[in-house]
Amino acid sequence: MTLITNPANENTAQYVKAITAAGDTKKVAVRVASVRDAADIQDAIENCSKKSGGGLIVFPDGLVLNHRELIVELAARYRLPAVYPFRVFPEVGGLLSYGPSFLAIFRRAADYVDKILKGTRPADLPVETPTKFELVINLKTAQALDLTISPRLQIAADELIQ
Repeated sequence: MTLITNPANENTAQYVKAITAAGDTKKVAVRVASVRDAADIQDAIENCSKKSGGGLIVFPDGLVLNHRELIVELAARYRLPAVYPFRVFPEVGGLLSYGPSFLAIFRRAADYVDKILKGTRPADLPVETPTKFELVINLKTAQALDLTISPRLQIAADELIQ
């Protein structure tokens, strides 16, 4: 399994540690591919395709988000299953994503704006972390990869893309 990360992101080390530990518990080797641009992404995914047990986990970062079409296209070309951090990846053909619901985040932001407009000082509002996460699965991509998505996982999904 290859973890695609942006080393410029300050959360990279923490994320790598968590994913590596999870891989260790399941006896899955996790390789880290640090990417800084499209050429690095191309190289990382091509190298992953040459390893047995190839698959991708994509780090939640603006760099990879900006290159989502390239990442999804390369994963398809090399027939690599991939897990993405945001729903926009399966929407453009990626296999699946699990990450925060931006709709829920935006709704909470509206509550904050309302409070600020009613006089609450922004500094007095607590910082919140996402509380709603969503699983999105692209069944067309799963079929193209000859993967069977279990009925149980399909039921758990927030959205299935046909």
